[in-house]
Amino acid sequence: MSISIAIVEDEKNYNNALKKVINYQDDMMVVAQFFDGKTALHELSGVSPDVVMMDIQLQDMFGVDVISKIKKELPNTQFIMCTSFEDDEKVFSSLKAGAMGYLVKGESMDKILTSIRDVYNGGAPMSFSIARKVLNHFQRKHSEVQEWDELTEREKEVLELLAEGLLYKEIADKKFISIDTVKKHVGNIYRKLHVNNKVEAINKFNHFKN
Repeated sequence: MSISIAIVEDEKNYNNALKKVINYQDDMMVVAQFFDGKTALHELSGVSPDVVMMDIQLQDMFGVDVISKIKKELPNTQFIMCTSFEDDEKVFSSLKAGAMGYLVKGESMDKILTSIRDVYNGGAPMSFSIARKVLNHFQRKHSEVQEWDELTEREKEVLELLAEGLLYKEIADKKFISIDTVKKHVGNIYRKLHVNNKVEAINKFNHFKN
């Protein structure tokens, strides 16, 4: 049985080129082509393809929004983002929305075809540059978790109060400790989080909490 594929891509030449190459394969077939997000949003559920090749920035809406709105209606459909955008926000927004693959448009057709087969078989294909971004992201996350875990409960409390905008004296009064003790806790927080000032410490705190 061949893999059914829908293409959502507003660049007509690229859309048609993908269709031509995919349909040339013995094990896959394009069952639908969409050139804008709204049409895809309305009609994809009726097609229910195995794989969707999704452009991330269509002329009328973002491909990420299409996935977010339709993913529940297509629980067995796998989405691959195929785009010229490589910035972190778009990569992680796509993955959070439910995309299982992320390819840069400069990839060869062989890579794209292999990725379709991979995602159909349970894989998560990505361009090398995207895979590196994902790896770096989780390495940073792991490092941040380790830094956070190094803080004592009192240091976490002091940092949270700093993030709420309290002054050292206000923190001291609230926690029934001296200002010198607050300063000592803050110094330990800076050292453990590898930051140089209150703004950097609060930014790390907010980033960790989110």
